[in-house]
Amino acid sequence: MSLHRRAFLLAAPAALAGCAARRSTDSAAIAAPVATDRHAALYAAVEGEPFPVPAVDLDEIDPKFLRREVAYATREPAGTVVVDPSERFAYLVLEKGRALRYGVGVGKEEAFNFRGPAVVARKAEWPRWTPTPAMIRRDPERYAKYAGGLPGGEGNPLGPRALYLYRDGRDTLYRLHGTVEPWTIGTMVSSGCVRLINQDIIDLYRRVPVGSRVVVLPA
Repeated sequence: MSLHRRAFLLAAPAALAGCAARRSTDSAAIAAPVATDRHAALYAAVEGEPFPVPAVDLDEIDPKFLRREVAYATREPAGTVVVDPSERFAYLVLEKGRALRYGVGVGKEEAFNFRGPAVVARKAEWPRWTPTPAMIRRDPERYAKYAGGLPGGEGNPLGPRALYLYRDGRDTLYRLHGTVEPWTIGTMVSSGCVRLINQDIIDLYRRVPVGSRVVVLPA
């Protein structure tokens, strides 16, 4: 991996909310995950977008963090997104004890301070990114130049899609979004937002309407 790619880390805000859900019970999927031809198709370059969404190098990502349907026991209703920061997974709850599981990158422990329920109050394609005041104070050399925001497009740290989490009508500043660094999926990274592989956030975006419930479990 080139030093240029490693140096291109731009993190965004952070997580979601925590509630009563249990870990995936699909032990086979967790115990011996492998990348398949189906995954190669899922993570191929995406056509028809205004900016490039390149194919993912699957050798850079632990196969257990690739998208798959799993058994998942939870009291949350179908359509809920459950984020498990400890396990680095996001689950879209389906019917009959199943879920779509996506690998995620989450914030470092000190940045992951939002948990509990939230609502997807807004969705955006190729969203504009603006660092939070806390991020600018913490690292002005890196973030101050983006205080006015960075337009959506190639290189924007939110990637091609973002789901904005609100609670009690107020923006929590936490988002589910894409990433310019797919190799960070499955890790604890920078400032806290929940990042997905770009192909996964595009998939989740089309499945989750505005008004959907999101739950982030305790980190």
